[in-house]
Amino acid sequence: MAVEQSKVLIIVNNWGIEETELTRPLRDLKEAGASVTLAATTLDPCETVQHDRYEGETLVPDARLSDVQAADYDLLVVPGGTCNVDRIRVNEDAIDLAQEFAHAGKPIAAICHGAWLLVNAGLIACKTAAPCRYIRADIENAGGHYVDEQLHVDDANGWRLITSRKPDDLDYFVGAIKDTLA
Repeated sequence: MAVEQSKVLIIVNNWGIEETELTRPLRDLKEAGASVTLAATTLDPCETVQHDRYEGETLVPDARLSDVQAADYDLLVVPGGTCNVDRIRVNEDAIDLAQEFAHAGKPIAAICHGAWLLVNAGLIACKTAAPCRYIRADIENAGGHYVDEQLHVDDANGWRLITSRKPDDLDYFVGAIKDTLA
């Protein structure tokens, strides 16, 4: 499958998303020809932040988390933002989507705090991940292995996990997503 023929789902809460961790994958993948859907908790505008505290760009979601299915997509992206992921990781629709992607053998890409969702979804055990250092204990307590790398790709357990630590790693993160879809 080529990037141009792929369908990507990005899932977020409606507030607290780290701006570049959402906008870079969204825009870069669209620019590369992928069909990208932004799904949020509600259809209200998604308010991003910069560095978890400064107001960022506002985007309009395409769908609600409850209205999308993993079967319709090729790859899942989970942006960070402490407040975003702290809320989405306890959202049953988000948890179900992550589990559906993994159980179908479809790749999941999570940056920074995004891997928190995978902890709550019970998907991180026996996986190696490179999220932000603040959730290292959560990864390890869930049976995963933490590494401090710009990018880590793990194919264990029958599905691909792409992780990066922070916005500075976005070139590697988006590049790995594109390579996975190529």
